[in-house]
Amino acid sequence: METGTLFGWAFGDPARENDGAYMAGLEQEAQKNATETAHARGVTVVAGSEVFTSLSAHDSLVELDHAPGQLVVRCTVHVEGPGAGQLHAEGPMNG
Repeated sequence: METGTLFGWAFGDPARENDGAYMAGLEQEAQKNATETAHARGVTVVAGSEVFTSLSAHDSLVELDHAPGQLVVRCTVHVEGPGAGQLHAEGPMNG
Protein backbone atom coordinates (compact mmCIF):
# COMPACT_ATOMS: atom_id res chain seq x y z
CA MET A 1 0.00 0.00 0.00
CA GLU A 2 1.21 3.50 -0.82
CA THR A 3 2.19 5.74 2.11
CA GLY A 4 2.88 9.47 2.47
CA THR A 5 2.79 12.28 5.02
CA LEU A 6 0.53 15.25 5.76
CA PHE A 7 0.46 18.17 8.20
CA GLY A 8 -2.36 19.42 10.36
CA TRP A 9 -2.32 22.78 12.13
CA ALA A 10 -3.68 24.56 15.20
CA PHE A 11 -3.04 28.13 16.30
CA GLY A 12 -3.01 29.45 19.84
CA ASP A 13 -1.94 31.96 22.43
CA PRO A 14 1.83 31.96 23.06
CA ALA A 15 1.26 33.19 26.61
CA ARG A 16 -0.27 29.77 27.36
CA GLU A 17 2.40 27.52 25.84
CA ASN A 18 3.46 26.32 29.31
CA ASP A 19 -0.09 25.16 30.10
CA GLY A 20 -0.03 21.42 29.44
CA ALA A 21 -3.81 21.02 29.15
CA TYR A 22 -4.04 23.95 26.72
CA MET A 23 -1.22 22.53 24.56
CA ALA A 24 -2.83 19.07 24.61
CA GLY A 25 -6.01 20.66 23.27
CA LEU A 26 -4.06 22.34 20.45
CA GLU A 27 -2.42 19.02 19.64
CA GLN A 28 -5.85 17.38 19.39
CA GLU A 29 -7.02 20.20 17.13
CA ALA A 30 -3.94 19.85 14.90
CA GLN A 31 -4.43 16.07 14.70
CA LYS A 32 -8.09 16.56 13.80
CA ASN A 33 -7.05 19.00 11.07
CA ALA A 34 -4.55 16.45 9.70
CA THR A 35 -7.22 13.73 9.72
CA GLU A 36 -9.71 15.97 7.91
CA THR A 37 -7.06 16.84 5.31
CA ALA A 38 -6.32 13.14 4.82
CA HIS A 39 -10.00 12.30 4.33
CA ALA A 40 -10.37 15.18 1.86
CA ARG A 41 -7.51 13.67 -0.16
CA GLY A 42 -9.01 10.18 -0.04
CA VAL A 43 -6.41 8.60 2.24
CA THR A 44 -6.41 7.44 5.86
CA VAL A 45 -4.13 8.33 8.77
CA VAL A 46 -1.92 5.53 10.10
CA ALA A 47 -2.91 5.15 13.77
CA GLY A 48 -0.17 6.19 16.19
CA SER A 49 1.92 7.95 13.52
CA GLU A 50 1.31 11.50 14.79
CA VAL A 51 4.28 13.70 15.70
CA PHE A 52 3.74 17.19 17.15
CA THR A 53 5.89 20.29 16.80
CA SER A 54 5.18 23.59 18.56
CA LEU A 55 6.53 26.90 17.27
CA SER A 56 6.15 30.29 18.89
CA ALA A 57 7.40 33.66 17.74
CA HIS A 58 9.68 34.21 20.74
CA ASP A 59 11.68 30.97 20.40
CA SER A 60 11.78 30.31 16.70
CA LEU A 61 13.56 31.57 13.63
CA VAL A 62 10.41 30.79 11.66
CA GLU A 63 8.46 33.86 10.51
CA LEU A 64 5.15 33.72 12.39
CA ASP A 65 3.94 37.30 11.92
CA HIS A 66 0.87 36.15 9.99
CA ALA A 67 0.05 33.13 12.17
CA PRO A 68 -3.09 33.71 14.24
CA GLY A 69 -1.91 34.13 17.83
CA GLN A 70 1.71 33.45 16.83
CA LEU A 71 1.76 29.99 18.46
CA VAL A 72 1.56 27.14 15.98
CA VAL A 73 1.16 23.45 16.73
CA ARG A 74 1.85 21.19 13.77
CA CYS A 75 0.84 17.53 13.64
CA THR A 76 2.63 15.39 11.06
CA VAL A 77 0.97 12.07 10.25
CA HIS A 78 1.65 9.15 7.94
CA VAL A 79 -1.17 8.38 5.54
CA GLU A 80 -1.95 5.39 3.37
CA GLY A 81 -4.21 4.61 0.49
CA PRO A 82 -4.44 5.27 -3.23
CA GLY A 83 -2.26 8.23 -4.16
CA ALA A 84 -0.72 8.54 -0.68
CA GLY A 85 2.74 8.09 -2.17
CA GLN A 86 2.32 11.48 -3.85
CA LEU A 87 1.65 13.29 -0.54
CA HIS A 88 4.61 14.79 1.29
CA ALA A 89 4.54 17.18 4.23
CA GLU A 90 7.32 19.63 3.38
CA GLY A 91 8.04 23.10 4.70
CA PRO A 92 4.78 24.77 5.69
CA MET A 93 2.67 23.00 3.06
CA ASN A 94 1.19 19.65 2.15
CA GLY A 95 2.41 18.83 -1.34
